[in-house]
Amino acid sequence: MFAAIVLSGQLGQPSLVLRTFGVFLIFNAIASAVYLLNDTVDAPHDRRHPDKRFRPIASGELPTATALTAGAVLAAVGIAAAAALSQVDGASRMLLVAVIGYLALQIAYIFALKHVVIVDVLSIAGGFVFRVLAGGAVIDTVISPYLYLSMINLALFQGFAKRQNELTTLADSAGDHRRSLDDYTPRLLDQLITIAAASTIVTYALYAITTPHRPPSISSNALLITVPFVMYGMFRYLYLVQVRGVGGAPEDILLRDRPFLLDVIAWVIVLVFILYGVPNLTGP
Repeated sequence: MFAAIVLSGQLGQPSLVLRTFGVFLIFNAIASAVYLLNDTVDAPHDRRHPDKRFRPIASGELPTATALTAGAVLAAVGIAAAAALSQVDGASRMLLVAVIGYLALQIAYIFALKHVVIVDVLSIAGGFVFRVLAGGAVIDTVISPYLYLSMINLALFQGFAKRQNELTTLADSAGDHRRSLDDYTPRLLDQLITIAAASTIVTYALYAITTPHRPPSISSNALLITVPFVMYGMFRYLYLVQVRGVGGAPEDILLRDRPFLLDVIAWVIVLVFILYGVPNLTGP
């Protein structure tokens, strides 16, 4: 959500930061509505999952009617807020399109797309694209296509890693939890994960070379310094997925694996330092 404002060098403009934070809250509301609907639909299957059976709806802690009502309210508030924010001077009406598109894609995923092999993970990746699009639309900033491609490939990588974790964890009952898991095999997922990892690194490197929002005082090659951090992060994640058998929840890897977390922090620091803290970094 914050990719556009950070990478376009506009973090120093409070009004744009405030707008971006507003979009962050809007997507929190929309995503929460989606999760409530998804967990309601998936509750019968989640009760047979070793971890998901503890989710509030699956466990019975949160009544279905309450969840659906809260979800409808959150979705309505999110769309209304997006419509209002898209009318603000300096914002693009594409913001409302991105929010509605995201919600429509997620609903399609819940009821149909999640059961179609490969399309299920592509749908997850599409959700990230809408997030990046919304972050750019609210500050009316053009986003490099290579950034979109990087986000798509990264989301595919994480999505296929999650499917591999589900396939391993659920074993013979995997298809009972998610029909598309019957069509995946460990070998296929290994190949898809490797392809997505390599594609993420390549497209990010192309973004670093071609980004149109580099400050004029910054070397055209400066952002390439951040590529090794991305490479290590992808390789570390791949190691954790393939060797240690994790990958069910990307946020768990981020918070629990210290080398991975330190790499992400270092990447952010170096990136921000290049774009905002090195006014005399020049070059060809």
